Amino acid sequence: MIAATFYSLRPMKTFREAISKQNFVITAECFLKPETDAKSIRHQADLLRDHVDAVLLTDNQFGALHMSTIAAARLMLENGVDPIVQLSCRNRNRISLLADLLGAAALGVTSLLLVRGNRIPKDVSSRPKLVLDINAKELIAIAASLKTDERLRSIPDLFIGAAAVPHEPKADWVPRKLQAKADAGAHFLLTYTCMEIDMLRRFMKRLVATQLTRRMTVIVSTAIFTSAEDAKWLRDNRPNVVIADSIIQRLESASNPRKEGLKICAEQLAQLAQMPGVSGANIMATTDLAMIPQVIEAMNLGEAQ
Repeated sequence: MIAATFYSLRPMKTFREAISKQNFVITAECFLKPETDAKSIRHQADLLRDHVDAVLLTDNQFGALHMSTIAAARLMLENGVDPIVQLSCRNRNRISLLADLLGAAALGVTSLLLVRGNRIPKDVSSRPKLVLDINAKELIAIAASLKTDERLRSIPDLFIGAAAVPHEPKADWVPRKLQAKADAGAHFLLTYTCMEIDMLRRFMKRLVATQLTRRMTVIVSTAIFTSAEDAKWLRDNRPNVVIADSIIQRLESASNPRKEGLKICAEQLAQLAQMPGVSGANIMATTDLAMIPQVIEAMNLGEAQ
C-alpha cells in the first residue's frame, strides 16, 4: 500500500491570493499524459509545491487524451498545491461544461482557465468531433454568473482566466476580444508560450495603454528547453507559440544545451518580472519537470545553475 501525505484542502495560499499579495507570481504546467496516474500527480505536486504559486492542468491539450483535469486538481489539492483547471469549449457542450464548473467548485477548485481549445493536430488518430456549443467568452460569462445564481446553495467565487495570443500589434490595434472577455467576467489572462521579448514588450505596451492590465492580471507563458530540437518542434507543431530564432541558435551552438535552456528561461523570467503590465509567468518544461525548481532558483540568484 502506497503511503501518501494528504494536506488540508485549503491550507495553501491560492493563486488569487498570490496575485493580490505578490508583485510577480509563478505557475507551472503539470505533465498530463495518457499514462499519468494518481501516483504521478502526487510526485509532481511534491516537485512543485514549494516553488510555484499554482499549477496549470491543461484539458486534453492538442487532442492528447489523459485523466480529467478536475480529478487531477483534487489530487493536487490533497497534496498542498493550488490548481488552475483548464476547461475547453472544444471538448464539451454547455451542459457538460456547467456540470464541470459546479463539480470543480465543489471539490475546492477556485481558479479556472476557460478557453475555446486549439485545433486537433492532423496526426491524432481516431479524431474526435469538435463540440464548440459555446465560445470562450460565453463560458466565462456562465462561470461568472454562478456567483449570483440564487438556485445554488453554495455560491462558487471563482477566479476566472482567459487565454491570450501575444503578437506584433498593428498601429491601430485595439484588444477588443480581450476586452470582451474582461466584460464577460475574466480576472486574468494567461498567454500562449512567447519567447520573443521585444515583440512581447510592444504587445504589453498596447495592453497597458488601453488599461486592460488594470482589469485583468497578465501571466506570460515561457518554456525550458533541453535542446534546439525541442524548441523547433514546439514552435513548428503547436499553434500560437512564439520562439525567437536567436533562442534556437543559442541552443544549437551551446556545448551543454540543457544548461543553456535553463539560462535562457531564467533570463526570460527576469525580463518578464520587470516588464510593465506583466504580473507573472507560467513555466512549461518540455522534458523534465524537475527543471522548473532549478530555473526558479536560477532566476532568484540572477544566473543559471
